[in-house]
Amino acid sequence: MIKCVVWDLDNTLLAGIYLESAGQPPPADPQMAGLLAELAARGILHAVASRNPPEAGAHAQAQTGHAFAAIRCGWGAKSEAVAAIIDQLGLTAESVAVVDDDSLERAEVAFAHPDVLVLAPHELAEAVTWPQFNPPAVTDEARRRGELYLQRRARSEEAKAFGGSRDDFLRYCGTAVTIAAASPADLPRLHELSVRTHQFNSSAAQVSEEEFGRLLGSPERRVITVRLSDRYADDGLVGACVVRPSGGTWDTELLMMSCRAMGRGVIDALLAWICRAAQAGAATEVTLPCVISPRSVPLRIALTGAGFRAAGPADARTRTAVYARRLDEPLPAMPSWAHAAADLE
Repeated sequence: MIKCVVWDLDNTLLAGIYLESAGQPPPADPQMAGLLAELAARGILHAVASRNPPEAGAHAQAQTGHAFAAIRCGWGAKSEAVAAIIDQLGLTAESVAVVDDDSLERAEVAFAHPDVLVLAPHELAEAVTWPQFNPPAVTDEARRRGELYLQRRARSEEAKAFGGSRDDFLRYCGTAVTIAAASPADLPRLHELSVRTHQFNSSAAQVSEEEFGRLLGSPERRVITVRLSDRYADDGLVGACVVRPSGGTWDTELLMMSCRAMGRGVIDALLAWICRAAQAGAATEVTLPCVISPRSVPLRIALTGAGFRAAGPADARTRTAVYARRLDEPLPAMPSWAHAAADLE
């Protein structure tokens, strides 16, 4: 899925060249602005990478009425601006599209970032009909994604100026993580998470609403959701897991988390809850099968930090390794800002 479109400005998002406008900056190109609005309604982020002064980005925001998640205006290589946006927004290259009228700029970005989708403006009208621009579910969280990334930027800027530890900052922000049983109303968002999450998706598979509905109705499984909020924003449902208690083992069949929750203590809280709930249920071990790939590195780091260890080599066919954690050892602590809802008591 494409999660972000990075726009050039001159003769692309703008109907003219910003610095050659003789005091009257060009308006937004009506077709491009319309496509931007259409994609934003589907939960796709938008950013700007342009060879222009910084005020050109502000002008584009005013002309389109859209607040961009990231703006990189300057005179360096376009590929460097794209790389900075990918890093700033915590995205992967294959989830980004770049729209630019200049064939040389497109070639330079494509060479530096072969996984990025690079398009000329006239190609975008057709591209918006492609599957990768059409998420299978558009939830309230998706519609608010641009707003949430702006709040994320404000949070990040304040974190840089904060003098204490990460945990101190999370407490200062009023971070609240709520772990609860899933309900039928959560099914569209659970499906969306399975489609959109890559760095924190243990199975690397998409799960339909119907399948989540069957899991929700299964007496052998528990579907658990995680919600996140702080004084900047209510991020809503950002993660989930499916656990199957079986004798002395809790098998975590699926764990997934939005990249918006990275660095905010959410994955640590969920893993701590799983271990503690399993121990309270008389289990002696928690297992979690995880697909081994470059994308899953952040998840595997989190698992190791919570005391999980690979029980053996990855399966050659599925590339899946089973991570296990014994429960007779000291368990990871639940952060002070995380709690389990009453429906899990």
